[in-house]
Amino acid sequence: MSVLISLLPDFILIVLGRLLKKGVAEAAWVGIDRLNYMILFPSLIFISALGRQPAAADLLTIGLGVWSIILLGMGLAWLVRPLGPERFLDFAGTWQTAWRFNTALGFVAIQALPEGARALLSIAIGLAVPLANILAVSALSRGQAMSLSRTLVQVVTNPFLLASVGGMTLSILDVTLPHLVRAPLEHLAVSALPIALLSIGAALDWRALMRLDPFMLAINAIKLLILPGAAYLVTWAIGLSPLHASVLVVFAALPTASASHVLASVFGADRQIVATLIAQTTMIGCFTLPLWLMLVT
Repeated sequence: MSVLISLLPDFILIVLGRLLKKGVAEAAWVGIDRLNYMILFPSLIFISALGRQPAAADLLTIGLGVWSIILLGMGLAWLVRPLGPERFLDFAGTWQTAWRFNTALGFVAIQALPEGARALLSIAIGLAVPLANILAVSALSRGQAMSLSRTLVQVVTNPFLLASVGGMTLSILDVTLPHLVRAPLEHLAVSALPIALLSIGAALDWRALMRLDPFMLAINAIKLLILPGAAYLVTWAIGLSPLHASVLVVFAALPTASASHVLASVFGADRQIVATLIAQTTMIGCFTLPLWLMLVT
């Protein structure tokens, strides 16, 4: 119930974005997405990756776990490629929703777990964001028929990747940022999600929200049922510690990230279908995530 209540403000902002759509020019929404891509979301990712110095054992265990979850989501979603959009760029925009994750909701959900889980989730996010963005940017760049060299440039210079690697590196080195540097970044980070949710509401096809075609049904099933189910079974089978296993299951059960919409918009993919998948996984996740939390606790 606490997870469900925590998601209500997100839905309110999505609805508000829909109400603002006609009063704001389309070019302004494009500019908003660009601002999120270049400044706001990188600030959020950087701040999320900062934390206390992680232990080597936690880095290895959580790192292997989240990378396996991301790659599994990517592989499973590729299998339903024939059901998705015909143009590869549009498919790439939706493909990324199968392995990306809602960072903010993760920190809400993790409060249901014992002390120490939040630190492990911070490690999970810090290690997962670089791989998630490398895969997403690579797919979207290839969807634009970019050369291999241009694709590599897009990946290496991606603001999300630079922010996550920078934040995780400072955490591993146990570097503390001065207040005058960290405070402005925290202010920018706070504004990233609300602005992204407004843009999602403006781009959302509300008639399609309740219409789960085979492709959307498959993506939702992969993201909200298959990935956490696989994480639960594998961590139980190998005898992973309950705390580490619980964090990995919660990570796998998170709805997709609103950053998926930001990337799709910037690269020119169909942002409407991506916005619909984000809203669908968030709405359905209101019911599936509490069930996974009940299971692991």
